[in-house]
Amino acid sequence: MLHYALIFFVVALIAAVFGFGGIASASAGIAQILFVIFLVLFVATLIVRALRG
Repeated sequence: MLHYALIFFVVALIAAVFGFGGIASASAGIAQILFVIFLVLFVATLIVRALRG
């Protein structure tokens, strides 16, 4: 999931350089959503592993 967030971030950067503002903002939004989902799943995994021992 982090991989896809980075890909969308790179797409947003490239689109911003070439002046495609709509595509850049959409890609950046998707990258942010994927990054937040990644963080939530990562923290949940850490908690589950800590509880199992």
